[in-house]
Amino acid sequence: MDGGQLNVGGFTPFSATDYPGQLAAVVFVQGCAWRCGYCHNPELQARPRTSPLSWPRLLERLEGRAGLLDAVVFSGGEPTTDPALPAAIAQVRALGFKVGLHTACIYPERLRRVLPLLDWIGFDVKAPFEDYASVTGVPGSGRQAEQCVRAILDSGVAYECRTTAHSGLLPPASLERLAATLADMGVQHYVLQQFRATGCRDAALNLQALPGYPDEALASRMAPLFPRFMLRQAH
Repeated sequence: MDGGQLNVGGFTPFSATDYPGQLAAVVFVQGCAWRCGYCHNPELQARPRTSPLSWPRLLERLEGRAGLLDAVVFSGGEPTTDPALPAAIAQVRALGFKVGLHTACIYPERLRRVLPLLDWIGFDVKAPFEDYASVTGVPGSGRQAEQCVRAILDSGVAYECRTTAHSGLLPPASLERLAATLADMGVQHYVLQQFRATGCRDAALNLQALPGYPDEALASRMAPLFPRFMLRQAH
């Protein structure tokens, strides 16, 4: 997990939504091993040899925004793909920023190494762990995700656990089964997100999606399982 410079595919200089309650810049790291059909950043899945954006130059930009922003969030792709992530986090911390991470929960050991460096983490749980391959296209991916979730919960780092619910991939019974599993694991803060067709390149998934799914009635059956619960509606 050390050496080299961060492979960066995108940068958002200002966001009020990627780190709850904080004004943040977002660094999009290149590379992801999974191929979820509803991915909204498929251009970040590949891992080019040369970084599309210069990390040293981005770091200079961030230095100029110290005192104006609260945090820097590393997103992707999958940030823990990059062996330079811990060093990049340390550089951002040295500038006085809080650090957030968005992760798909792919690499348990790599995630465990960076958890002590984080102030907040937003993580995706895509399906019941035994059904993960139907979303990610990768056999055994549910085991990796489950290990990551347990590591996050054990770490004590502030978090948001979230699931994007597509009616064709996660019917009500699967969604309720997943919610029960997460509650049993100790998840306290859960966000259920309606699927958004905007940005999704899978035409079949877009056609299959029921608008307004999951609805308030389904969400209300899941809400009592969690101290903090929200249905994030598509707009």
